[in-house]
Amino acid sequence: MNSIRYSYLFWGACILGINGCHRLYNGKILTGLLWLFTGGLFGIGQFIDLLLIPNMVEEHNTKVKAKLGTSSQGVPLYQSNGALSMKASPPQTRQQLMVALLRSASTKGGKLSVSQGVMATGASFLEVEEALKEMLKTGYVSVDNHPETGIVIYDFHEL
Repeated sequence: MNSIRYSYLFWGACILGINGCHRLYNGKILTGLLWLFTGGLFGIGQFIDLLLIPNMVEEHNTKVKAKLGTSSQGVPLYQSNGALSMKASPPQTRQQLMVALLRSASTKGGKLSVSQGVMATGASFLEVEEALKEMLKTGYVSVDNHPETGIVIYDFHEL
């Protein structure tokens, strides 16, 4: 963030014949170069800028904060929450749901809870539980309880 104090110090470089430094500092490149090569628009523009420096600094800082995605107080404007930014996927068929559950179980050592299945597939608890029970009936999985928490764990035998 640019400082008004430094902008005035750069403005003071006009005493040394270097005009427009304050404009370059505040991101006004074109007019800063114009001031540099014309002696601050023949001195007139340089003195008018004494009144304009606070607005120049504020404008520059606002642009920088907008690029960074923060408000004037420094608070982020855009906060991404993974749960809110997830795209709704089209409804899965029962077969697609089972394949997704199988893939998820393969990454978790062949064991999967209903909650893990919901997180992996995005389907509802009821849909995941029904799919796992269907896989249980056909013999693809067996049911066990987690030794510490007691949560129902579906064990995929072939993984």
